[in-house]
Amino acid sequence: MRRGRVLGVLLPFALLAAGCGIRASGVVEVGDPATVDVAPGPRAGVLLYFIAPASPDAPLPVTRQVVAKPGDTLAMLFDGPSKAERAAGMRTELPDVPGQAKWSIGQDGVSVRLGSPVTGLSELARQQLICTAAHTGGTGPGAAVTVSGTDGSIGPARCAA
Repeated sequence: MRRGRVLGVLLPFALLAAGCGIRASGVVEVGDPATVDVAPGPRAGVLLYFIAPASPDAPLPVTRQVVAKPGDTLAMLFDGPSKAERAAGMRTELPDVPGQAKWSIGQDGVSVRLGSPVTGLSELARQQLICTAAHTGGTGPGAAVTVSGTDGSIGPARCAA
């Protein structure tokens, strides 16, 4: 009887050690990991950053299927989310800024000049502006962005989203 108990206790361990008939094999190559492009190509439209309910602490990219100049892209950002984007819960932290934003790319990165104060912008508003400016004109999310306004400058900073 004692022998039966010992076998009963050891049998599951023996089966685990035997691998239940599964033979060992080498590494099986199946290809590269999947990748996803989240930024539009140069002809797909413009990328604007807004705040979404699912990500209240960081702006998320929104693609608009339009062809626009860099200054127009920043104007669209300051106009805020479209009706459909608002219906999806998107919002902006940026104030309504009168006039056209001036935009340029130089050796030091992207420069944006606004005709309004910028140093009092919230961190979310700054990231909306910096991320959108960094993507405008195909410069990419790693570009350094400096934003100047009537009260000073912010940056150079990089998109953290």
